[in-house]
Amino acid sequence: MDTRKEAVALVTGASSGLGREIAAALAESCRAVAVHYRKNAQGADETAAAVRARGSESAVFAADLKRKDGPARLVRAVERRFGRLDVLINNVGPFLQKPWDRLSFEDWDTILKGNLYAAYGCLQAALPGLRRRGWGRVVNIGYSRAEQLVAFPGILPYAAAKTALLLLTRTAAAGETASGITVNMVSPGLLRGGLLPEGIDRRSEALGTFADVAEAVRFLISEKAAHISGTNLTVAGTWKM
Repeated sequence: MDTRKEAVALVTGASSGLGREIAAALAESCRAVAVHYRKNAQGADETAAAVRARGSESAVFAADLKRKDGPARLVRAVERRFGRLDVLINNVGPFLQKPWDRLSFEDWDTILKGNLYAAYGCLQAALPGLRRRGWGRVVNIGYSRAEQLVAFPGILPYAAAKTALLLLTRTAAAGETASGITVNMVSPGLLRGGLLPEGIDRRSEALGTFADVAEAVRFLISEKAAHISGTNLTVAGTWKM
């Protein structure tokens, strides 16, 4: 399948930042890019305009992916609008920095739902169409230390959710080998313009860019990556190596 001619992509959390960069980059590889947002409608419209400026169709879709029915409703809406969904980029991922012994149940609930349940729900909803067509690309946006099973006293729910997302990525990849569907993770490190720990110079040359991550995503949805599935592609330079 030539993704540039046929594929429809969905990027969750695409109203700004990394999600916007990924959506714009996929315009060069896909016929249409669906832009998801929860609250920032104006930002989503700007992302869609950036996609159209690169020659692809686009439309915006509002959904709260932490709600039980949110992911399925979003995927169905995209399929109704464009007739299909071939590429799913699970970019939504709320972040929380808080001492581990001060966490509330609500903190855990928000971070796990936003980073893990939302991705699982979107994947589950997209799978029937992907299987029916015998082709699909799923990329989950992770965290560069997702494979490091160490103490994370300040970001425990986030780190736990991203490690679980990696397990989901590899489980789905193994399960869909015969379906023509690849499932991978791209794990950013510190990014210029993103959330940074205290003490990090935002002008540092060590910081990556949204474009670095978007190019990794674009590679994994391409035919050049047809035999890559279940991988975790870290885009973090040598940060915390």
